[in-house]
Amino acid sequence: MAQWARRPDADDHPQEQGASLPGPPWPDPDDGGAGPEGDPAGAGAGRRRGRGRRRDAGTTGGSSFPSRAGREEPPQDPAERARAICLRLLTGTARTRSQLAEALRKREIPDEVADEVLTRFEEVGLIDDEKFADAWVESRHHGRGLARRALARELRTKGVDAAVVDEAVSKLDPEQEERTARELVDRKLRSTRGLDRDKRLRRLAGMLARKGYGEGLALRVVRQALEEEGEDMEEHMWGE
Repeated sequence: MAQWARRPDADDHPQEQGASLPGPPWPDPDDGGAGPEGDPAGAGAGRRRGRGRRRDAGTTGGSSFPSRAGREEPPQDPAERARAICLRLLTGTARTRSQLAEALRKREIPDEVADEVLTRFEEVGLIDDEKFADAWVESRHHGRGLARRALARELRTKGVDAAVVDEAVSKLDPEQEERTARELVDRKLRSTRGLDRDKRLRRLAGMLARKGYGEGLALRVVRQALEEEGEDMEEHMWGE
């Protein structure tokens, strides 16, 4: 850098001498007054200008990058959109026709298009409310201990036809339902020990009622469980 400490005169011909210039020999008005040794601030200003020019290049009329508006695709066919939505929702879990129809309405698929697509899905077996209801009863009874009344309520909220609901819950064996109720009570008994008899009764029977068991079945199962634990359960308490 020392060779540039003085201004070259007319007799100096650096280009002819093969000199390598690290930069222009005249001051750059934007470099913040960089000295002979090179001011980092001045160098940074030059880099900032370069970035600015690159950013501007993407926004000028002569840019080689097409605008987003010029690449917009035409709207997708409603039937294609409906099929894509249904397939995505059916991935990994079954859905009722009513659930899918509601999803298509929320996405503003015309009703006639939605009806056509859903009917086709039923024809090829991708939608089957009867199988859905049967599987729901089996899973929710064994997994959560729900009784027929609670299962029917859940299926109705999912838009399953009343006749299909009745058929599905009727397949649940009443004896199996009672066995499940007793298993639920047995698991809960320990947490009620130390409470008085009436409080235990209300807590256990209330637990069964929330799962859809009728009052008669709930009281009978709870009474049997408490009697086996040594509780004195008088018949007149139950209104039987």
